[in-house]
Amino acid sequence: MPQARRKTPFSGKAKKQQLQEKKQNKTLLMTTSSGTNSYDVVSVNYQPNRSRGRGDANRYALKFYRETDEELKMKKEDALKSLNPVSEKEMEIDPTDYFPKELSFPKRPPWDFSMTPAALDAQEQRYFREYIQALQASPYWNEMSYFELNLETWRQLWRVLEMCDILLLIVDVRFAGMMFPPSLYEYVVNDQKKNMILVLNKIDLVPASVVAAWKEFLTQRCPGLRVVYFTSCPGYNLAGGSSDKGGLQVRRRKGRQRMCAEGAMKILEACKDIVNDEVDLTSWDRKIKEETDLEFDEDEETEVGETILEKSDTTFYTHERYKNGILTIGCVGQPNVGKSSLMNAIMGKKVVSVSKTPGHTKHFQTIFLTPQVRLCDCPGLVFPSKVPRSIQILMGSYPIAQLREPYTTIRYLAERLDLPSLLRMDHPENDDTWSPRDICDGWAKKRSYLTAKSARLDTYRAANNILRMALDGKICLWLRPPNFTEERDKYENCDEIKYVKWVQALTNEEAVPTPSDSGNERSGSEDESDETDDEDQTEIANKFAALANDD
Repeated sequence: MPQARRKTPFSGKAKKQQLQEKKQNKTLLMTTSSGTNSYDVVSVNYQPNRSRGRGDANRYALKFYRETDEELKMKKEDALKSLNPVSEKEMEIDPTDYFPKELSFPKRPPWDFSMTPAALDAQEQRYFREYIQALQASPYWNEMSYFELNLETWRQLWRVLEMCDILLLIVDVRFAGMMFPPSLYEYVVNDQKKNMILVLNKIDLVPASVVAAWKEFLTQRCPGLRVVYFTSCPGYNLAGGSSDKGGLQVRRRKGRQRMCAEGAMKILEACKDIVNDEVDLTSWDRKIKEETDLEFDEDEETEVGETILEKSDTTFYTHERYKNGILTIGCVGQPNVGKSSLMNAIMGKKVVSVSKTPGHTKHFQTIFLTPQVRLCDCPGLVFPSKVPRSIQILMGSYPIAQLREPYTTIRYLAERLDLPSLLRMDHPENDDTWSPRDICDGWAKKRSYLTAKSARLDTYRAANNILRMALDGKICLWLRPPNFTEERDKYENCDEIKYVKWVQALTNEEAVPTPSDSGNERSGSEDESDETDDEDQTEIANKFAALANDD
């Protein structure tokens, strides 16, 4: 701590009050347009305000509507009902079912340089309030899921859209159809007259045929949309075997962050096709070739090309295409789609911090890839939609640690994957039928997750652990585009497969399981193999025996 600052006393009572405020997540009330109803709003990643310090620590906190206690009670009762497995055909989704034309995202109201900052702020506050009230009055309100309620976060999107020449919309290919809002595509392409590139990220987690199917479907729905593939974990960036002796997948990155040259090359080719010769991109091309030709040592800290960090410019200005001969690329997407990881993988080093917690990136940040190419990273945004909340949690749009009821999401996952076989666990009551609660109890029993005081099975911890494995790709559920089941042979033998596999850079031993493989799983972790099963069961038996003796 600098010598100029003295430590301020912080009592135990103040610490307790701070923890209570953080636990309550700063629940607020927002009234509807009629003024008769109110809704709880939970602030994700809320930080209690300190008495000293500048600014509001929660200015960019994610805000979502909170379910009522009645809804919570019904969901917990439903967790005791048995699972109803669904067919592969039911795992096909159509994005238009979840993004009606009436559900658009908030756009920046008109402004000019004659407006004062106070007048501009008041206008945007009024517009956003009216936007929320219009949604509450719409017929889709009861079907809508979590979406961003913080105006400051939407302002970051507005600034990125103003600054960029090309917009990179990054989606997780496992849920590509539910992460691609058509309203954003129409606004950027038709209203702003800019180009959009859709990046299908994390393609190492799904079969190449599913990636090719999503590209064909989205390009047919959105004329002029350029779709490229990317993964920050290509085969040459992984160390050791890709599976344990039980067949579960394990992905370990070796050494320092390396540039993912194949994915970066596909993005470069799309940008070249857009800018033609208006911007000199030879330095970017040279950077990729230099990185590809280098031989890397795991402990070597090699830096390729020129990296320039620029302080974010939050002023308002009129967009000028390719200003000063610089191509500005905006990166937009929902939380946990891998925006920051993609930027690090393109740079070949860590330039943006990464976290699994939604809302980790607070405000947009700009990084110069080369002197002629500037990347602009936008905070993750949850767009208004009818996407089921269970899928939103699996996508990482809502923090798993703050779930009040995880069983609905466990049900959605278990009805589409054979979790008991995948996790190699026995029924906690030796029954033949499984419920979401049984899945959680069985995993808690296998992993020795017990409560501290009564040593009962810690069901919530087990549920959170399963959902985190699903988010990490250890347990992998992917959704298909319409008609994929009938046309699977077509996609498995199409020419696009070789480009997908080239970006994946996987060997035959590391190949991703096909949709017809057992349960559609790509899962596993370093410490969750069968080697620990006997020790886990013995430890649980000893604990229960000790409790029985105490009684």
